[in-house]
Amino acid sequence: MSDQVKYVLDEAQIPKAWYNLNADFPKPMPAVLHPGTHQPIGPSDLEPLFPMDLILQEVSTERYIEIPEPVRDVFRMWRPAPLIRARRLEKLLDTPAKIYFKYEGVSPAGSHKPNTAVPQAWYNKEAGIKRLSTETGAGQWGSSLAFAGSLFGIDVTVFQVRVSYDQKPYRRALMETYGARCVASPSNETEAGRAVLAKDPNSPGSLGMAISEAVEIAAKDPAVKYALGSVLNHVMLHQTIIGEETIRQFELANDDPDVVIGCAGGGSNFAGLCFPYLGLQLRGGRSRRFIAVEPAACPTLTRGKYAYDFGDTAHLTPLMKMHTLGSTFMPPGFHAGGLRYHGMGAMVSHAYELGLIEARSYQQRGCFEAGVQFARCEGIVPAPESTHAVRCAIDEALRCKAEGKAETIVFNLSGHGHFDMQAYINFFEGKLVDLDYDEAALAQSLAGLPSIAA
Repeated sequence: MSDQVKYVLDEAQIPKAWYNLNADFPKPMPAVLHPGTHQPIGPSDLEPLFPMDLILQEVSTERYIEIPEPVRDVFRMWRPAPLIRARRLEKLLDTPAKIYFKYEGVSPAGSHKPNTAVPQAWYNKEAGIKRLSTETGAGQWGSSLAFAGSLFGIDVTVFQVRVSYDQKPYRRALMETYGARCVASPSNETEAGRAVLAKDPNSPGSLGMAISEAVEIAAKDPAVKYALGSVLNHVMLHQTIIGEETIRQFELANDDPDVVIGCAGGGSNFAGLCFPYLGLQLRGGRSRRFIAVEPAACPTLTRGKYAYDFGDTAHLTPLMKMHTLGSTFMPPGFHAGGLRYHGMGAMVSHAYELGLIEARSYQQRGCFEAGVQFARCEGIVPAPESTHAVRCAIDEALRCKAEGKAETIVFNLSGHGHFDMQAYINFFEGKLVDLDYDEAALAQSLAGLPSIAA
């Protein structure tokens, strides 16, 4: 078995509980604040948006939270996801490092997002909810919630960031195939959208803007709840099924990672792989390096400020302390649409602030180069978001080569790029250019952060 490539668990070994890093943080996370009073929010403040079971998960400090059996039953459609040794990539790089990837593109929607879409839809169904509103960037989250809604009889409306809506028509078609309604954001369907269009009729949109529209729909209609695909604590919690499986699969491989990598926009796929390993470390296990990889054109961790901010552009959400570029920041229209978010999830931000994880940023052309190199070795075309993790894993493997170190590297291949081929076409035709954010606009956005007393 010395040349084994895939490490696969049986369906009976799907984890029965999610792991909650809030139980093991050495310092508690800062409170989430009400946008009006600036006082810590309570469950009642979130009830217009979420069912109570998800609210309780959002504030929980229990180490493990049971995965409901109906949710595990749906997970059997694609979980456990494989852990794969990238032996051909190792050979090409001529590195002493061992490179593994956890492949989340095996889900029906093609990414890690159904790991939280399914439980969110199920908890809403149990609460009697028939309609959900949400936002999406590249469309991986929107198609995942559409898929979950189709399983549980829930109508889903998705506000997709305009630049991605135009770039990725096949993602839109996938959402509609699952029965969801997809609306380009900013739109004329909400006050928040109309306000943006009045200033800029050609606005490319942003995830913060799309969140505003989806939250507004839910806040104004008691029959509608809101679902978010990243950023929030309960989303990070649901994604830890990735890392819990990976820990067991490395036992099968008789190996253990030294470096754990994930791309990071809101932080959910990074958290999903890394948090269970970070929990082991915080409970006395051995040290590892955890690297969150973000786009240089939207560098939330590496350039953002750790401060209280709104999660959306129209300031309808509670205030979270997070690494942020400012809620009005409008990133350029690079192809990794799922990473075009102004803030990083509060749990990931807290871990970074405590020095528990590292952060790195890359421009998109170098990421696509890595994605193509990976595809030609391992056969899987990564999503543009995932190419950031591939780029970092290759760089770490080359570092090991230069240093003569045989380290073990694992990264989360969070989704395939089959609906993102226009981006690859642009890359091959030389039309994909590295984009920089506007420094003056960033300074203005950061200057507008809410004033919160320490």
